[in-house]
Amino acid sequence: MKKTKVQKTWKEPQEGQRMGGEKNTARETVGEEPLSPGSRLFNSPDFNCAIIVIMGCKVKGNATAIIDGLKHTLVNHPRFSSILEMNKGKKGKPRWVRTEVRVEDHVIIPDIDPNIENPDQYLEDYISKLTTVPMDFSKPLWEIHLLCLKTSNAESIGLLKIHHSLGDGMSLMSLFLACTRKTSDPEALPTVAVQKKQFGPSSYNGFFNKIWDTETPLLAKPGTELIPKRFVHRIISFDDVKLVKNAMKLTVNDVLLGVTQAGLSRYLSRRYDQEATPKSKESMRKIRLRSAIMINLRPNTGIEALADMMAKKSKCRWGNLFGYILLPFSVGLETDPLEYVRRAKVTVDRKKHSLEAVFSMAFFKLILKVLGLKASVVLVRKVIHSTTLTFSNVVGPKEEIAFHGHPLSYIAPSVFGHPHALTVHFQSYENKVIISVTADPTVIPDPHKMCDDLVESLKLIKSSVLERGLYEMEV
Repeated sequence: MKKTKVQKTWKEPQEGQRMGGEKNTARETVGEEPLSPGSRLFNSPDFNCAIIVIMGCKVKGNATAIIDGLKHTLVNHPRFSSILEMNKGKKGKPRWVRTEVRVEDHVIIPDIDPNIENPDQYLEDYISKLTTVPMDFSKPLWEIHLLCLKTSNAESIGLLKIHHSLGDGMSLMSLFLACTRKTSDPEALPTVAVQKKQFGPSSYNGFFNKIWDTETPLLAKPGTELIPKRFVHRIISFDDVKLVKNAMKLTVNDVLLGVTQAGLSRYLSRRYDQEATPKSKESMRKIRLRSAIMINLRPNTGIEALADMMAKKSKCRWGNLFGYILLPFSVGLETDPLEYVRRAKVTVDRKKHSLEAVFSMAFFKLILKVLGLKASVVLVRKVIHSTTLTFSNVVGPKEEIAFHGHPLSYIAPSVFGHPHALTVHFQSYENKVIISVTADPTVIPDPHKMCDDLVESLKLIKSSVLERGLYEMEV
């Protein structure tokens, strides 16, 4: 039987090496499309972002099955079968140019010692190095790494790396899910709950607020986007999150935001104690700490439409169409753990009807048109760099899914390349929620402890709910 040829190894990057910059040598075939304003932002040298999706598989990896599956799904999407021409089209503006795709060139299988002593640490180090490896601009800007590596939560690992110029986070996650099927019914797409928009138009506040966050041990240093990131995650019970949600009559987003505020408060308190900084409970309350949250402004393309598009090569709305809001975080040591969740609800309720996301994208487009890309990137960088972290929460499948024949035990997506030292992402899947923390180790040297603080915070909040008899069984 003829063995499938795939790329076996990848070159170790030089420290500080940027994504992109390789010479474009791919052959153009058919179709051209200009880059959206968002895609131009993500492809700029100072805001060069990529998404990594960690897939924990319940079985050993089968490269042949995955390659065959990708040939019938992902490469049929225009963005995943196009190269980026920087000086193509009118006035030399960058454009997407369709090209032939050899899937094997996008699959990377590293040689791993089967007797490796610490597989979990190997995976963490591998992903960290991957954040410094530039994307190859001579072919479509995506790749998948298949690791024959048994870790604490998986029999093997798949790493999907996608340049952010290909699409916004919600669109890319929907596309990923459209490539999967239920394990209970191999012909059926996953069932994903419709995520209600947390923020929508009605009023406007705060986009031009020029006050910077308080300098804390979480605030990024200049050049943080160049530093190799550490990706760590924890898995918690979705039932625990829903217990708190139902007891306090909140949303899942309210609970996760409250857990994040509690976890960051615990982490900061310990860091201040370790650094012998005179920060009391009251001084911690004065900390100004905000998160930049990217908001999808396009009606979400359902996974059914994306699956149909890949199967029939039909058209489907696509692109980077998002804005952002600045969400204040409340930090400080509370005697009542539920106070973190109450404060989260108050904060989110104030922002639910904000025009920030819509206005931020409109203003970015205006600056791009009048002053050009460089000025637009400077604006976005200043706004984001004035905040402390990126926070996101994405709804995932309700049941177990398989990625081209590989049942998944967990899904952990995150992003890197933006000027934050900390990104906290929550991803629901089955009866689990995966907490992903992406950190600049020069700023946050102990991201595992931060993850543990987030997990412990949920336990304390849940215990407080049970002790007060607030919980009612969900029917």
